[in-house]
Amino acid sequence: MLRNRRPLAAALLILAALGVSGCSTTVSMTPAADANDPLCAEVTVRLPDSVDGQDRQWTDAQATGAWGSPAAVLLTCGVTPPGPSTLPCETVNGVDWLIDGSDAPNYLFTTYGRTPAVEVYLDYDVVSGNESLQALSSAVGTLPADGGKCTDRPAP
Repeated sequence: MLRNRRPLAAALLILAALGVSGCSTTVSMTPAADANDPLCAEVTVRLPDSVDGQDRQWTDAQATGAWGSPAAVLLTCGVTPPGPSTLPCETVNGVDWLIDGSDAPNYLFTTYGRTPAVEVYLDYDVVSGNESLQALSSAVGTLPADGGKCTDRPAP
């Protein structure tokens, strides 16, 4: 399911970079299908002013956030919650995240076990995943957990 979103996430990062590299200070993004969910509004109003040293930028789409110039962190609330996955899963400040690093150094993090779900697209050449997710976890953690959790995996 996440593989289908990788081209969209890459396009969003490119659009974000173009949106803030010119005269505009607004990052152009596309809202998720469920961006109008009132729970996404709760997340959006709690987003931090900076993430891992990157200042927040204005976006032109509901339930989104962007940080950096050009944007290195993109957040979209209202995406379809992922089902069971073989992707690595990490818990950061009580929020479980699926990690898709198939487009490294750009990584896609998707909340697991929360509805609506949130995607965070990061440029690891600019920001740290752990630092960024820590900065965003208090806002994203307001979404209700629906019981899905990261599971401990046996060591190889």
